[in-house]
Amino acid sequence: MARTCLAVVLAAGDATRMKSSRSKVLHTVGNLPLIAHVTRTAAAAGVSKIALVVGRDAALVAETARSGHDVPVATVEQTERKGTGHAVLMAREIINEGFDDIVVLYGDAPLINPESLLAAISQRASGADIVVLGFRAADPTGYGRLIERDGELIAIREHKEASADERAIDFCNGGVITFSGTEAASLLEAIGNDNAKGEYYLTDIVEIARTRGLKCVAIEASEEDMMGCNTRAELAEIEAVWQARARHAAMLSGVSMIDPASVFLSHDTELGNDVTIEPNVWFGPGVSVGAAATIHAFTHLEGADIGPGAMIGPFARLRPGTELAAKTKVGNFCEIKKAKIGAGAKVNHLSYIGDAVVGAGANIGAGTITCNYDGQNKHVTEVGAGTFIGSNSSLVAPVRIGDGAYVGSGSVITLDVPDNALAIGRARQETKPGRAERLREKIAAIKALTKKA
Repeated sequence: MARTCLAVVLAAGDATRMKSSRSKVLHTVGNLPLIAHVTRTAAAAGVSKIALVVGRDAALVAETARSGHDVPVATVEQTERKGTGHAVLMAREIINEGFDDIVVLYGDAPLINPESLLAAISQRASGADIVVLGFRAADPTGYGRLIERDGELIAIREHKEASADERAIDFCNGGVITFSGTEAASLLEAIGNDNAKGEYYLTDIVEIARTRGLKCVAIEASEEDMMGCNTRAELAEIEAVWQARARHAAMLSGVSMIDPASVFLSHDTELGNDVTIEPNVWFGPGVSVGAAATIHAFTHLEGADIGPGAMIGPFARLRPGTELAAKTKVGNFCEIKKAKIGAGAKVNHLSYIGDAVVGAGANIGAGTITCNYDGQNKHVTEVGAGTFIGSNSSLVAPVRIGDGAYVGSGSVITLDVPDNALAIGRARQETKPGRAERLREKIAAIKALTKKA
């Protein structure tokens, strides 16, 4: 961006209607806090600096707002809530540093996109002094109305202040306002509070600018782009929109989803070409999936790196630190945590593999677990390449099973197993002829006594 632009992001709300113990802007969409969505969008649009107006949870909000981009963020605190105009004026000193454009954004409106911001800034560069982003509302009740005449914006009227004719207008204020940096401080300081709420409305800046002969215009964005949230229900609506967009983008990039509406993605989910995702799959933060991998139904993924051609699930759980090489297989009701599984290795059924390294081509039998926790510390299990672990085995860490080794089913392995060795760690079977019938008689007698009692 050739022009210098300051984004003033309002994030000081108390979140009363969210009924939450934390700031509203720290609630998440796509597993990313609302405020981070907004500041990353501002950065993607090329703003020069961000002025963050904070209140509740100020330090954490500021830390979150700085993540994922390299645009400098300066914070100012709003201790009193006197309206949006008052909130923006809290950033007066930063505004006075001198910018071509000032754009006001809201920390609880994460769906705004960089293209809309660039369109507003472009309109400013073309000669408008104030540019407001608006939308056509199916039901405009409660929204401020954008009142236009001869192609220019002449006022923004809050719903409570609007006349009957003005309330019939469906072109509504989206909240995002871009204005001249040289005029900013003077316009903001001229805002009064003679209104139903006794607050300083940022929207009054339009009529003030008009009295000074400045040009004001409105440009249209989608209603979805402008969505903000005050309640958990509205947060869920925003999540649904964000998820639909993310799924659509993934499918256009070459990902197949059998039932897209049942797939939950995160903001940083990475999916390769020809990945197939079956219904009811949850992607937590930090998941990447290589080309042509298949994620079967009812699988839960978080902090996992899945190699190309891998097959996961159904009903599998991959926890943070999981690294699966190419063409690995993790089957039904398996859990993997902080483990590296080598190329072509299989963990097929009902197994837990944690704090482990499994070599290429190894086979982990059904019901195998790594006993990685001693009550205080975690220990590592190493399983060599080409090793076969029989079903229902317990590998007590720290332990190493060598390349090409074989562990007999039902074994408890507490000592290292050399390469190509056979290890059997179970008690010798004893068979008692005729005892089964006597045992059944005894059990029946006990049952009869229990019924009489």
